[in-house]
Amino acid sequence: MKRIVLVACGVLLCASAVMAQQEVAVQQQNLMRAQAKSMYNVIGKMVKGDIPYDQKAVDTALADLETNVARIATVFATNPKEDVKDATYGSSPKIWQNKADFDSKIPPVAKAIADFKGKVRNLDQLKVAYTTINDRCGGCHETYRLKLK
Repeated sequence: MKRIVLVACGVLLCASAVMAQQEVAVQQQNLMRAQAKSMYNVIGKMVKGDIPYDQKAVDTALADLETNVARIATVFATNPKEDVKDATYGSSPKIWQNKADFDSKIPPVAKAIADFKGKVRNLDQLKVAYTTINDRCGGCHETYRLKLK
């Protein structure tokens, strides 16, 4: 009976560890999706002319980006060692192999956002902001994001 209880506890412990890893991966993906929503579904679409310029939406998107970028180092502190099931993109193991370099990519993104937050007042300024911020984001994506599908 003791063995059955020990085996059951071991199985439950392993299952909870796997669920915890998946939860971390989901948190990481949700953070990146929130940033993508602000950057590409709002700002990017305005820059491309897919949606009209909307000052309130620009201000909200930049504020959301600022908040979410500040969370990157914390949310990516733990390597979940697995990707979200059916995800298109995932995190490269390189993040945790060179965490200092990964973390060093965050301040330039935060600075670019801060430089434009509250200062973008028209589409031309938004285009400059978009290009600048996107370039800073790309510096990390090229090394630390994996295309899974």
